[in-house]
Amino acid sequence: MRSCIALFYLTVLVALAGPSHAQEPPGGGIRAGTPGTATADPDALYADRERVESARRAAAIWAQRLEENPADFESAWKLARARYWLGGRTDDDAARAELESGVEAGRTAAALEPERPEGHFWMAANMGALAESFGLRAGLRYRGPIKEALERVLAIDPAFQDGSADRALGRWYHLVPGLFGGSEEKSEEHLRRALAYDPESTATHFFLAETLLERGGSRRAEARAELEAVLDAPINPAWAPEDREFKAKARALLDELTGDDG
Repeated sequence: MRSCIALFYLTVLVALAGPSHAQEPPGGGIRAGTPGTATADPDALYADRERVESARRAAAIWAQRLEENPADFESAWKLARARYWLGGRTDDDAARAELESGVEAGRTAAALEPERPEGHFWMAANMGALAESFGLRAGLRYRGPIKEALERVLAIDPAFQDGSADRALGRWYHLVPGLFGGSEEKSEEHLRRALAYDPESTATHFFLAETLLERGGSRRAEARAELEAVLDAPINPAWAPEDREFKAKARALLDELTGDDG
């Protein structure tokens, strides 16, 4: 049985947020402070997240700010986003702790600002990573809450992060078994909606390729075209780490398809 859910950037995620080509680069170009100083800018540190230690430092700053001010919505949702990234880059025990912390941070943000999409989305992203990484029991536990949170994002702002909720729901419908609500038809529908917001999203093109391959038959040629679209898409400075990972995945899958066809 396939795993029950994964989001916008798997371990990339994020995200369960996937690349969003109209978004300003995290940190807005502000340089991080000297390592170890209290003046370090967490947004700039997170922009340097390919160096995992930078992401850890950003998360520590947001966690401290949230501890000092439990009503700090921005620190709550950004902490959830950072935990999601870190959860994909540690061993299993540490990953579970990161992701569970991310769920709680997202839940806090959603409670603080229920009419804002960020908390709902990143809570769902962390749940999705837990569901994919820790077996069927976790998948069944989070299946409903993930879908509810993403549908909440759509109700608040369907354009959030250039269609990230539709992208994540497309992935949800692809990975959840049909017995529990999955549907390749609905997966394709949501992914194509997401592409209407961001036609150059590497995450969405890659996920759509996998959905089309699952649908089989003549859709295989369409899937190849989607993988080529991943390779052709420009690197977005805001989501460069995610774009590079999806391009690597697309190359690997294209090579696999070529080998199968040969």
